[in-house]
Amino acid sequence: MKRRMLCLLLILLCGLAPCLAEDGLVFVETDSEAVFPPEELEFLKGVYAAGERKIASYESDTVKYLIESFNMEGTKCILTRVWVQDPARQFRKANADWGVSLANVKDLGRKIPGAVLVTNASGYVTKGYPDVPENYPGKPSDYYYTTLGALVITEGKTLRELEGVPFYGLALSEEGISMYRGADNSFVLATNPSQTWAFFEYCAMQENGTNLLPEEKELVTDKQKELVKAKHARTVLARINRNNYVFLHIPYGKSYRGMNLYRINQFFFEHFDAEWVYNLDGGYSSSLYYCNQPQKKNAALTLVVPHTQKVADVLCITE
Repeated sequence: MKRRMLCLLLILLCGLAPCLAEDGLVFVETDSEAVFPPEELEFLKGVYAAGERKIASYESDTVKYLIESFNMEGTKCILTRVWVQDPARQFRKANADWGVSLANVKDLGRKIPGAVLVTNASGYVTKGYPDVPENYPGKPSDYYYTTLGALVITEGKTLRELEGVPFYGLALSEEGISMYRGADNSFVLATNPSQTWAFFEYCAMQENGTNLLPEEKELVTDKQKELVKAKHARTVLARINRNNYVFLHIPYGKSYRGMNLYRINQFFFEHFDAEWVYNLDGGYSSSLYYCNQPQKKNAALTLVVPHTQKVADVLCITE
């Protein structure tokens, strides 16, 4: 709060007209583009764990990333810190063929020109998990093999809008990626989102320093226990501010089975001051690709986190 008030004071001293976004972020509309607090325009720095090893990095005027690996309690983890100049433009999404088939993460990533990072996003859906919403206006087969969520938007086009079904997931607008927990679709649509990614209710892990995960005794069904408590490969995204984001990928390995959401949440509480943390997906679809030559035509995408399962959509970061 003190930081935001200081930014507001600086703006007033400069003779500019401030306003407040819904999430409390101070910015000013000018003739060019919004003016944000200067710390949000800097690449997130800092040591988060002992023994981290650099895998890859990239830096340009519009995007920076650093991919590192480390061990947490004997489990291999891949952490990626990302800074983007214009998240509303640089975060992109690609879907598999709607209602027909699933696609490889790498194949979907190639649909987005200039992608420097590609990861699985809205979760892989099987016929046994989850249940189809009672008021889903379509065939179960369509639900299984399409992007998950009550509201599905890709490149500004609404592909699904389930009436009366709350939205749990992420949506991209001019303010960057925002997290929603059981929001009415009209509330999300009012922000004019260009992309959405969604999973299940218990995937919202923390928000503004508050732990959102249920206690173990509150996990009633086997599906809830499997999602939150079981050790799995994971793909987790955290927003630090409008321009800085952190991915944590936990792959499967021969000697370990992954990690549960409680331990991952603890890691973010200890090492990052995140606005929110969200579990995008898990299991065999968890994957990460990077490209450090996005200007090169047909540049190769390099696999960091292995996977064996196809996905319904991906989240990409571009130049």
